[in-house]
Amino acid sequence: MKKICLFIALLGGSFNLHAVDLIPANIVAAHNIVRAKVGVPNLVWSNKLTTQAQAWANELKNTGCPLKHSNVSDLGENIYWASSGKIATDTDANGEWIWIDIVQGVSEQQVVDSWANEQQWYSIATNTCNAPAGKSCGHYTQVVWGNSTEVGCAKTICEDYAQIWVCNYAPAGNMNAKKPY
Repeated sequence: MKKICLFIALLGGSFNLHAVDLIPANIVAAHNIVRAKVGVPNLVWSNKLTTQAQAWANELKNTGCPLKHSNVSDLGENIYWASSGKIATDTDANGEWIWIDIVQGVSEQQVVDSWANEQQWYSIATNTCNAPAGKSCGHYTQVVWGNSTEVGCAKTICEDYAQIWVCNYAPAGNMNAKKPY
């Protein structure tokens, strides 16, 4: 019998050897759960925005998978990054585990929840963000931006098995000095 050891690194997440394409209905539903909590209309899936998101995800992959925004001015954009995982299913001659990189299992709900978690630092009353250093509220406010009506998302798997998810929104949110809802 082979020895099996899994190293679950990030927040107790799960891993799988092969990436699974994202499921549009799941990511739309995850967005709309967050939006319903603040009383803004549901988003609908946009194939056009998905094409734009996939183009940017591919560009990021082709340039070494940096985590950066596309700066397309007429679209809102959220980006999510997850590291690769590691799995060991065998040992070498010295009894040491032989580790291989794998794609971490990340659900659409986890991606949107990571953005929605920024709500803890956002005040609708004052339209301000009190996030700690290195954090922000802009992902959350884009998810709940009341004037946004469409979303399209894509993901890519990097050479090191990390993954980048990109969601585009129209009309764009996060307009200066405006409240999201």
